Amino acid sequence: MPLSEDEERILSEIAQQFYADDPEFARGVGESTLYRYTLRRMKWSGAGFLAGVVFLVATLSTSYLLAFGGFLLMLGCALYFERNLRKLGKAGLDHVARSMKASGLRDAIGGAKGRMRDRFKRADDE
Repeated sequence: MPLSEDEERILSEIAQQFYADDPEFARGVGESTLYRYTLRRMKWSGAGFLAGVVFLVATLSTSYLLAFGGFLLMLGCALYFERNLRKLGKAGLDHVARSMKASGLRDAIGGAKGRMRDRFKRADDE
């Protein structure tokens, strides 16, 4: 059911007031997607998998039990990665591929560095 003219006007006034009151938060809400959070979880699970590999190799000569713990960490991270990959789906993968082409691979993967730099700059300015 479409909105009436009054409802559309009220909604646009609310949106304008939202952008006027806190433009940075409004920009952040507008840019955030479900895909961004899923990809973040996939990156962390990949890092956990690599940590499990390093732990497995480092402890294999000393204790098989600790090495098995590293294997379990690898297995858990791989399963978590796979579950998030399924959540992302084909549409999500297409969206990510388009955004990576538009913004470049470095921005798609390493955007956290710029965000941290911006946070420290804001903290220094205050």
